[in-house]
Amino acid sequence: MVLFSCENSMEVIREITKEDTLSTVSAYDVIYQRSDSGYRQVLLKSPLMEKFDGDDPYSEFKEGFEVTFYDTVGTKISFISANYGINYEKRQLLKARNDVVVKNYDTQEQLNTENLIWDKDKKILYTKSFVKITSPENVIFGDSLWAKEDFSYREIYNMRGEIELKEEDER
Repeated sequence: MVLFSCENSMEVIREITKEDTLSTVSAYDVIYQRSDSGYRQVLLKSPLMEKFDGDDPYSEFKEGFEVTFYDTVGTKISFISANYGINYEKRQLLKARNDVVVKNYDTQEQLNTENLIWDKDKKILYTKSFVKITSPENVIFGDSLWAKEDFSYREIYNMRGEIELKEEDER
């Protein structure tokens, strides 16, 4: 005869079942679309999305995500994807990691990195990870990046690559 015994303290049980550790919603094969005046603004795709409530509500994308953004007439303007993401609703912060890709369709630029934070309130992107920015004219590498979310201004630290500079007319 073999007897097994298992005992969990109430503290361990409380910690495991805390409100902010259990997802309130789990959704598979997510396709979320937001539109305004009949035009698509955002399209989110993910194999798995889990939403968590609590003091700091967030959505977690453990199996990756893709988000496409559109302008007011429905033309694609930008895209972001990663193999993992977490979106903090109150803080307006998205943290993406593992094969992060950001595309700007207007400038035809693409950012590749392993970690990226998008602060939606401040409208900035930043990372302390290696970056590669590809444009039709050149490829730039750097050790970290800080940029406006539309890439109209950016700082790349320890930048490497060939860059073609255009001379301005002297009048």
